[in-house]
Amino acid sequence: MLKQTEETEEIIARVAGLDIGKAALMCCVRVPDTARAGGRLQEVVEYSTMTRSLLVLADRLSELGVTRVVMEATSDYWKPVFYVLEAAGFEVWLVNARDVKHLPGRAKTDKLDSVWLCKVAERQMLRPSFVPPPQIRRLRDFSRYRAALVVSRGAEKQRVEKLLEDACIKLSVVASDIFGVSGRQMMAALICGERDPEVLASMAHGRMLRKTAALTEAFTGFFGDHHAFLLARMLERIDAITADIEAIESRVEQLIVPFERAAAAVRRLCEVPGIGVRAARVLVAEVGLDMDRFPTPAHLASWAGFAPGVSESAGKRIGSGRTGHGNRYLAATVGEVAIAQARLDTFLGERYRRIRGRRGPKIALVAVGRSVLTVIWHLLADPDAHFVDLGSGFHASRIDRDRRVRNHRHQLEVLGFKVTLEPLGATA
Repeated sequence: MLKQTEETEEIIARVAGLDIGKAALMCCVRVPDTARAGGRLQEVVEYSTMTRSLLVLADRLSELGVTRVVMEATSDYWKPVFYVLEAAGFEVWLVNARDVKHLPGRAKTDKLDSVWLCKVAERQMLRPSFVPPPQIRRLRDFSRYRAALVVSRGAEKQRVEKLLEDACIKLSVVASDIFGVSGRQMMAALICGERDPEVLASMAHGRMLRKTAALTEAFTGFFGDHHAFLLARMLERIDAITADIEAIESRVEQLIVPFERAAAAVRRLCEVPGIGVRAARVLVAEVGLDMDRFPTPAHLASWAGFAPGVSESAGKRIGSGRTGHGNRYLAATVGEVAIAQARLDTFLGERYRRIRGRRGPKIALVAVGRSVLTVIWHLLADPDAHFVDLGSGFHASRIDRDRRVRNHRHQLEVLGFKVTLEPLGATA
């Protein structure tokens, strides 16, 4: 039997949909038709993406009384449009293009895309993506560029190792870090023309002194002048990238210190074992400070890519249960924290080891990463919250005594023993 529901379709009266390209955008505006009850008026106009044209667009939207502007996340072309309209006071929504799929069988043009986006937006069938406020965006720009520089430096270090292998120099076999004090001094000597393996091995410091014989064997190769030239260029590039990374870290510190809320959030996050100052700054830059955008810790975990999906068809689970796509910068930092937890004598460290023993390291990493994100959410949602570690013995202390007795008794009976239990101190 069909029943009447209380639901009503709420239409946003004045809304704009933007289909953005690199050089131009198509703007569709839909507003109420005062001459016809329930009617809608529509305007579709093309604008340049130059700043002057975007200001004209903002004036036109303000003239029409538009309250919400919706646009797709198209590469980085959405950023100037978003920032100009945001500064003009509009409620700007950035939506995932996957949520605005065009119906199959219909023509696809920029004009039709903007109209479709506007129609879907006015019926509130979309959800906005998270775009942090300007101060957090600046921190994010620095932290992401630093991450890119770290990747570039790692790639350059790999080129150095390949070059040494090409010259039959097996330094990486003996030294765990060829870019330490000993390794850099030895490579500097190679560049300056030193080729005697014994002389190069004598430059070892610290624990490397015990490997002198192995180093002598490792430097017995065919290192030529062209290797020296390339090695010098590579080391110069590594040093330059390192200097840039240090400059960025100094700049981030200058931005955070006067930003009191961010500085306080960093201090609270650093209370969590495994989260250092650098990781805390990345977390603040990626997540922001306003947890209203993530109603629950589960929303944050999903956004970070730490929420394994479950698909079911005909009563059977299908798929691999992967976590899907998420914020890769946030996921990388949370993954590093989870790996650090595995080596600590903490509640989360014990959680990692317990899950790893049953289901393997990958699932344990995701589970602990999700727990870390839950902690982060609560610390950022409540400025008065502080982290208190429950301790590595928390799980064992909370296991029911009778269940442990029952399990041990069953294990002995399986081995062929008849078990009689008598409490300590009982009388005969």
